[in-house]
Amino acid sequence: MRTALSVNVNKVAVLRNSRGGGEPDVVRAARTCLRAGAHGITVHPRPDRRHITAEDVLALAGLTAQFQVELNIEGNPFAPPRQGYPGLLALCERARPAQVTLVPDSDGQLTSDHGFDFTGDTIQLGRLVAHFKALGCRVSLFVDAGCVGLERAAAMGADRIELYTGPYAQGWAAGAPDPALAACRATAQEAQLLGLQVNAGHDLSQDNLGMFLAGVPQVQEVSIGHALISEALYEGLETTVRRYLAIIQALSA
Repeated sequence: MRTALSVNVNKVAVLRNSRGGGEPDVVRAARTCLRAGAHGITVHPRPDRRHITAEDVLALAGLTAQFQVELNIEGNPFAPPRQGYPGLLALCERARPAQVTLVPDSDGQLTSDHGFDFTGDTIQLGRLVAHFKALGCRVSLFVDAGCVGLERAAAMGADRIELYTGPYAQGWAAGAPDPALAACRATAQEAQLLGLQVNAGHDLSQDNLGMFLAGVPQVQEVSIGHALISEALYEGLETTVRRYLAIIQALSA
């Protein structure tokens, strides 16, 4: 099985928004990634429009349709709409992404840093999963390695989970990745036994991706943005995407 690489282009929008105007062009950057062989594009539009905007999402929906690849939209389904942000469900109604990844982050979070808690009331989350699936979206739920209650994620109709890999990346950087890697592997195996497929993302990089994929089998997709865009500043976007693909291909042979 080949793991798919979905490139998160949020950081391109961060750079653009820091100056105003249209440069760097998010759609052009995404097109470059797809021409280099990336299997899809990920975006995480937030209500405060700090990076990817609703307008970007619709433009990228057109691009990914042209390339016949996946658009993955991440977001908090509970965040209410406001000026410039119609809400995640309404945005997906317009963009019709192949996949939506539901994330329990608050407006003020710098980045997503925890998954859903399935031990509490999940009725409303289950209703939202059904709404997104009615749009034709595959639904993935952002989870922590070692989380409790994955059977409830499966029961509410989710198709996949996305493992939050921040702790693994931190462990790798500290020279002690094994505990976090083992937790990711155990959660992935539990999910797969429940009929859920597994995605992964957050702080994955060229340095730590190979060990992760070797240690956690049958990962369907990795979404990588911050590290990939950072590395591309030195090596170029097309070259960097191809280097990630080479890591994935080496482990899929």
